[in-house]
Amino acid sequence: MSRAKTDKAPTLATVAAQVGVSRMTVSNAFNRPDQLSPALRVRVLDAARQLGYQGPNPVARTLARGRTGSLGVVFDYSLTDALTDPAASGVLLGVARECEARALGLTLVPLFAGADDTHVRTALVDGFVLYSVTRNDARLRAVQERGLPYVLVDHEPTGGAPRVNIDDRGGARAMVDHVTGLGHRRIGFLFGWENPSATLAEAQANPIYFVGAERMAGWRDGLEAAGLDAAAPIGTGPAHGRETGRIAAGRLLDGPEPPTAVLAFSDLLALGAIEAAAERGLDVPRQLSVIGFDDVAAAAAATPPLTTVRQAHDEKGAAAVRLLLDPRDDDQLVLPAELVVRSSTAPPPQEGPR
Repeated sequence: MSRAKTDKAPTLATVAAQVGVSRMTVSNAFNRPDQLSPALRVRVLDAARQLGYQGPNPVARTLARGRTGSLGVVFDYSLTDALTDPAASGVLLGVARECEARALGLTLVPLFAGADDTHVRTALVDGFVLYSVTRNDARLRAVQERGLPYVLVDHEPTGGAPRVNIDDRGGARAMVDHVTGLGHRRIGFLFGWENPSATLAEAQANPIYFVGAERMAGWRDGLEAAGLDAAAPIGTGPAHGRETGRIAAGRLLDGPEPPTAVLAFSDLLALGAIEAAAERGLDVPRQLSVIGFDDVAAAAAATPPLTTVRQAHDEKGAAAVRLLLDPRDDDQLVLPAELVVRSSTAPPPQEGPR
């Protein structure tokens, strides 16, 4: 008997009849090979190949077991950005590391146009880690409606769900404290994506992400503590990478009162700001101080090495998986953020950056 001799798709029973064994024996050949002798398993698998039988249906098997052995990761990036952005890929690496230790698979659910929830609703997973999604994201609602366990990363409190955040507000405050302590009074801020706001105070009134709201609050805390106006200028650009930082910083530096210090939402933006300064003949840090946030690998390797706020991206991902699989009463984790002072900051010039 072969696949060519029947119009019906081969089944486990078809293979059992061909070999002359029970359906349980065929199932064991695929799922529990230690239950069969090597010779018998080879006979069963050879017959399955000849018949075109690919093994038990994974969906049916999942339903029967009541678990999938896989977790879903929902993030607010495209798939390519999630794998190449150093901060996002660091979180994903932490999730993968913890899953690997537990022999679990991963299903990635990136951001698609319109934040469609189809991939969340159809994902064969036992739970979700949601990284930096907005409160109105349809995928978050879909996770909640499915009733599966989930953990939020870089997110505001939502329905008592477990969360893993860092001290974004404290880290941002430390950035401002550092430059004001050096004597800077003209401070500008860099954001990703185009923003209609011209000042920090305006941007703070309409935050999109929780992390953004926290960092802006920290920056404002620092400005107010130093007696400075919260209407500090901001620069934005078309995306969120290094080129965006170059464009956004250029807009600030070309203004009528350019800052003597630029504080960026990320290291990539800050590295772009250093490029913008070089294009204008400005020395960093003698004429312009620059601080980033994240402490990605490129920060320490920059010229000059970048002052930044360090956070453990991989630990955020790993901690989220641990909270998901090993629930605990203390499920609102806040990991530290540490200012790392390098060579991209110095006291301001006497006459400003020009």
